[in-house]
Amino acid sequence: MSTSLLALLLSHFATILAIVDPFATAPIFIAITPNDTNESRKRMALQASAIACCVLLVFTFTGNWVFNFFGVSAAAFKVAGGLLLLSTALETLQSRESTKPQSPEEKQESFEKADITVTPLAIPLLSGPGAISTVALLGANSKDYLEMGIVAFAVILTMFASWIILTNSTRLMKILGQIGLKIVTRIMGLLLAGLGVQFVLSGAKEFWNS
Repeated sequence: MSTSLLALLLSHFATILAIVDPFATAPIFIAITPNDTNESRKRMALQASAIACCVLLVFTFTGNWVFNFFGVSAAAFKVAGGLLLLSTALETLQSRESTKPQSPEEKQESFEKADITVTPLAIPLLSGPGAISTVALLGANSKDYLEMGIVAFAVILTMFASWIILTNSTRLMKILGQIGLKIVTRIMGLLLAGLGVQFVLSGAKEFWNS
């Protein structure tokens, strides 16, 4: 790979990684999976990273065609993602630990409900409106298929890094403990709600300016 292409790859990787920001997602991931085992979190981290990677790759190669085909603006997409995050944040803030004995079937059902692999972990935390818009723009601005392939490779590297970060975030459980986890859960719920509202306001502002 030539120096110019390597520089382009590093530039795209830094841009996408900054937008995805898996370091900010890690504490949210822990906060919204308080009852899951380490093995379950590792599985969800792997699946969510893979799903987010596929989503971003699709938008990398299709550019803005998908938005135009369905008549959905980037502003509307941001509002939808913001509302989704806000809904998850409210559930996190209002969560209560049940003291009622549960049957094996009820426990299994609770684990299934707690599986946040697709929503909100993969979408919109890892592949949110900002990340999708970014890769769509980078793909659309690529001069040829080689540069588009570099964008795709940058997406894959970003999701690989996200998987590593989320997988190792489980170590924080031992450091925080149960009380610390409850505190982080509530704080991250508030931050997640703020992020959701910010998405909504940002989308509304873009729609108004357009």
